[in-house]
Formats: sequence, structure tokens, C-alpha cells
Amino acid sequence: MSLLKVEGLTKEFGGVRAVADVSFAVEPGTIHSVIGPNGAGKTTLFNLVTGVYTPTAGTVTLDGRDLTALSTAARAKLGMQRTFQNLQIFFNMTAIENVMVGRYLHLGTGLVASLLGLPKIRRETRLAREKAAELMHRVGLEKWLDADADAMPYGALKRLEIARALAAEPKLLLLDEPAAGLNPKETVEIDELIREIARGGVTVVLVEHDMKLVMNVSDRILVLDYGRKLAEGTAEEVRRNPDVIKAYLGEGAA
Repeated sequence: MSLLKVEGLTKEFGGVRAVADVSFAVEPGTIHSVIGPNGAGKTTLFNLVTGVYTPTAGTVTLDGRDLTALSTAARAKLGMQRTFQNLQIFFNMTAIENVMVGRYLHLGTGLVASLLGLPKIRRETRLAREKAAELMHRVGLEKWLDADADAMPYGALKRLEIARALAAEPKLLLLDEPAAGLNPKETVEIDELIREIARGGVTVVLVEHDMKLVMNVSDRILVLDYGRKLAEGTAEEVRRNPDVIKAYLGEGAA
């Protein structure tokens, strides 16, 4: 059974269809990329899948459960996490504190216990820090553990946001342009990290403009054009598709 299933997803803004009748499925443990020209509807599609926007029509199903009417918080509890095109970092916190925030779904203590500083909350905080440190090591940020987030370079912040999303132990991780603004070395590191995440059992859906990265990491690729599905297939199938070449990749891509 597909982990993520999107059927007939449509979103209209004032009569303009930003996403029009898009359907696709994502298999567990795979990397599924979404590409298309600027304005193709990629981030709108992400916002529909994650519950930021309510669809005009269509459904979103995760692991057999219909999420269409659920909030972003409810979807997160069911195993869906995302990063954003523009960094959403708590710059008044340290790096490890940012990642610890991602553990909130797995904390069993409430507000009263937190205010009283009970042993249970101290124990959970210690365990959350240990998990956060492990994740920061996993994404290559071990030297930044206690650094102030506002002192970290941009490339490290990109990986920090991924570590925070992973702290929630998602089934499905949606990455919105994780390589945007990175230099070639940092892009290679993100490429390797995405592969490692998928090998670890987390299914990845990726929006990205770096076509080399997309073609390298993707099991399947969905191509959008003016909010509609133009094509879908393996990297090689998409690379050779004449409609995709014309609309997005360029005549020299084949």
C-alpha cells in the first residue's frame, strides 16, 4: 500500500487554479521529487498535502488514513513533517534547542509538570537532548550543538531544520527546496543526507530546482506545469519525456 496517496487535489485562489486535479502516490521508503517551472504549483501542492491550505477538491491519504480535513498538527502526530523554502528557525535558541523542539510530539509531560520541574520532566528533557545531539551528529552538525542559531552559516541552518523535522520521528518528510542557496559542496552533502534519510526508512517527498540533485536521488519524479501534472516516472523517463523537455528541462537536457 502506498504511504502517501493524493487524488484529484485542486486549489483555487479567487477563481485561479494554482493546483488542478493532481493525483500521485508515494511508496514507503522512496524519494519522490516534485519539479516544475516557477509558479508551477509545487509549494502550493506541499501546503495542501501538509494541511496549510484546505483543498478546493481532492483528498490526501497517509498510510490509509484520510487526512484531508485534519490540521497540520494532527498530520504531524500521524507522522508527517516538513521543512520550508524559507528557513523557519528559532534564532533566539541554540542549535540543539531547535532540534529538541521537534521532540515535543513524544513528550508525555504536561504544562504543570514542566512548571514544577518534576523528575519526569527533567528525565524527558535529558532524553530529548540526547536524541537531539544524536540527530545533529547524523546531519553533520555535531560541532554546532550549543551554538546560537543566529551564529550558524546558512548551509548548516538548512541541515538544522531537517534535524528538527527528523526529531519528530516522521514516516513522511517533505523537503521544500533543501538545496536552495547552497554552494556545490553543501549541495553534495544534502544529496547524501537525503539518501541516508530514505535508507533509514523515512519516505521523502522533495521539491527542488537543482536538477542534478533531483535526477541523482529520486526514485520517481512528478512534473507540474501551470498547476497540472505534466508527467510522472523515473528520472530517466522524465529526462526523455518531450513534453518535460519543452516545458522545463530545456531542449538540451536529453
